[in-house]
Amino acid sequence: MVVVGGGFGGATAAKYIRKWSGGAVAVTLVERESAFVSCPLSNLVLGGVRQIADLTLPYDGLERWGVRRVRDEARAIDPATRTLTLASGETLRYDRLVLSPGMDFDWDAVPSLKNPGAREKVPHAWKAGPDTVALRRQLEAMPDGGLFVMHIPHVPYRCPPAPYERACLVALYFSRQKKRSKVIVLDANEDVQAEKALFTAAWNGRYKGYVEYRANSELTDVDVATLTAKLDFEDVKADVLNVIPPQRAGAIARTVGMANANERFCQVDFLTYESTAQRNIHILGDAIQPASLMPRSGHMANQHAKVCASAIVALLTGGEVNPGPVVTSTCYSYLSEREVAHIASVHRYDPAARTMNVVAGSAGGSPAANSEEAVYAEAWAKNVWADMLT
Repeated sequence: MVVVGGGFGGATAAKYIRKWSGGAVAVTLVERESAFVSCPLSNLVLGGVRQIADLTLPYDGLERWGVRRVRDEARAIDPATRTLTLASGETLRYDRLVLSPGMDFDWDAVPSLKNPGAREKVPHAWKAGPDTVALRRQLEAMPDGGLFVMHIPHVPYRCPPAPYERACLVALYFSRQKKRSKVIVLDANEDVQAEKALFTAAWNGRYKGYVEYRANSELTDVDVATLTAKLDFEDVKADVLNVIPPQRAGAIARTVGMANANERFCQVDFLTYESTAQRNIHILGDAIQPASLMPRSGHMANQHAKVCASAIVALLTGGEVNPGPVVTSTCYSYLSEREVAHIASVHRYDPAARTMNVVAGSAGGSPAANSEEAVYAEAWAKNVWADMLT
């Protein structure tokens, strides 16, 4: 068994395949990074109320489950021979392969950012880590009275509330340290895509004068030298420019015909998360084409992984695949370090439609941000990190 990607999906799958098989199934986890860095809570780093070290956890805990870890990058799959080739040239054989590569950016949509050097000046900070730290340093260096301009791509993208949370937390920093500065949110979508009432209440209340939201702002390119977002009908110059590019499945998941949803994402069987294009290859998390109203989030990737792990153990040991999986989703949004809200839902497999449907009455969220949920959000993060990594 080989698992690619050590995020919320891949690390969880590796652990639970070992756990639920009683150690009978050997698992190799391929991950390029030396440690896990959590995207959830990373906007708090931009707001100056967390450090990236607070969100960085080791993979060592997986060793006690007997997971073999290889620090490398998957480059090619041969489904006929069931082999995975790594960047180092090593070839791994598999009975079943799990891909949880997250998402990649479509740099063709922002031509001037194809150059990695340009991206150092215009960081996305949409994969937590060095880019998050770089954007935070730019905000710290920005003069008081400067403009932070963020562009949000058309859906789908990872974690729908996260860009609006980012606007709030950068505004929080400005309200404390740079009172003449301002956040301009350029959204390619026609409206706020998640928790609209909560975010607009914050922008019109606590952050009034700090956040300006502009819908239908289609980005055509950027001028890196002048930090200008070039839109269909206007240009917006920034002191700090943050462009979140359009997204698609991680590169390895788009090989061998698996990106069969608009050539961007991968369709799967929701009973096993096996690719509908290639047998014996399972795909999790942000890389899949989700069911209706199923968010792309860390919590959901963790849930995909458990359904997949259970199915793989059954398939490899002669057991029965669960015919009616149920998964949950919870997403917390920080409007400040002490004001938090959530959205949640439950999804059940529909055998007639062969998809996951939201359970009636299960979807909902906070009527308002509150301090009590700040405690819950912190506990959620610590619990899901422990669930996947220890």
